[in-house]
Amino acid sequence: MNFRLAIASLTAACLLAGCGGRAPQLTSTPTLQVTEGNALPAPSGADLVGETRPYLIGPFDRLSVDVYGVPDLSKQVQADASGKIQLPLVGEIQASNQTTAQLAEAIEARLTRFVRRPDVSVNVTESVSQVLTVDGQVMQPGLYPVVGKMSLMRAVALAKGTTEFAKLDDVVIFRTVGGQRMAALYNLKQIRTGVYDDPEVFANDVVVVGDSPARRLFKDILATTPLLVSPLVALIR
Repeated sequence: MNFRLAIASLTAACLLAGCGGRAPQLTSTPTLQVTEGNALPAPSGADLVGETRPYLIGPFDRLSVDVYGVPDLSKQVQADASGKIQLPLVGEIQASNQTTAQLAEAIEARLTRFVRRPDVSVNVTESVSQVLTVDGQVMQPGLYPVVGKMSLMRAVALAKGTTEFAKLDDVVIFRTVGGQRMAALYNLKQIRTGVYDDPEVFANDVVVVGDSPARRLFKDILATTPLLVSPLVALIR
């Protein structure tokens, strides 16, 4: 590990351009800076509290809002780009970054002026905001919803597992933490055999399985420091 830390920055062949619902496109000359730890940091936010993390409503999520005993106020709505919804009597209300229970309480508070002891329930009927991308050598690449706590192995399972000849020692997770783009290289064989823990994945992560431009970011580092018993985490400069 000390030898890794001595590598302050390394130049690879490609550059991460973004994670917008597809595998990152890599272009010219990024720099990797190896981090001190073996764990890819989690993104910040209130959704990181607790082992069984509740789902937070996001922009464009579709919701079912039911007001018990008042069918005229029960609606199917979709949050707009700013995460707000419009309801009769309630008007515009912020839905994003809240659980369904929190939003129901906020709606009840607004309705108390018009309805005696309102009883509101909110359910997410379609989630389009909190998803991750699984790409590469998996059976069904695509976007998958992140509900609760999810691991790398579970994300691969959602994509129906790896293909027959997938390179299990070649799995890269791309993530943005506090505006800083990062990448981490994992070995699914080592995770399956318990050599190291199955890492948690989050909404907006991009998981790339198998030989790809993603791994080339690490080629210079791996030439001198092979990935044997721990993940390799680096900042993308």
